[in-house]
Amino acid sequence: MSIADNLLRIRELIACAAEKSGRNPGSIKLVAVTKTVDAARIQEAIEAGVTDIGENYIQDSIEKFDIIGRSVKWHMIGHLQSNKAKQAVEIFDLVQSVDSVHLASEIGKRSLTLGKTTSVLVEVNISGEESKFGVSPEDVAQLCEELYSISGVRVEGLMGIAPFVQDKDAIRKSFAQLRELWERLPLENRIWLSMGMTSDYEIAIEEGSNMVRIGTAIFGAR
Repeated sequence: MSIADNLLRIRELIACAAEKSGRNPGSIKLVAVTKTVDAARIQEAIEAGVTDIGENYIQDSIEKFDIIGRSVKWHMIGHLQSNKAKQAVEIFDLVQSVDSVHLASEIGKRSLTLGKTTSVLVEVNISGEESKFGVSPEDVAQLCEELYSISGVRVEGLMGIAPFVQDKDAIRKSFAQLRELWERLPLENRIWLSMGMTSDYEIAIEEGSNMVRIGTAIFGAR
């Protein structure tokens, strides 16, 4: 199937999941994950209606940005090292993987030199796996409080990755936990709840996600 066909199918499933939870399908933002995807195929996805793309690595993003430019919104969804903050704020509209005051401060400082404010999400480790990035659920409130006062940064919500397991109840539980944390944020900081990927985005939407990050289902296996 073509990228356009894949996107049509995904949008149908997003709509079903949204309606199942009593929500407007139009309120769910689809971020196409373009890790390892070349610029030509990304352009094909854009022509099929993709408005937002998610990248994992700075160097790959720079190369693609030179070709694609501002025809889409750019999301940093991979782990970001603080020494790459300068390059990140030059490209990305939303950095979804902030998990420390140090990183947020670097993003803020670099943003101010460009005369901009960078939108960020706090990444939460909801899988409980030590190998995963993200702040622990217990520390979310404290970290967000500290980030609210950093100039050049605007906290717009939370992001998380469910555990890679077959147990759908465990996946659902992790998403429900993230939603509960998100609901405790001040209203002005509750814009995006980014959770759900190819294998679990329907569950994520049912649990309250309004932003899903999908790659394989659009572009095929890497």
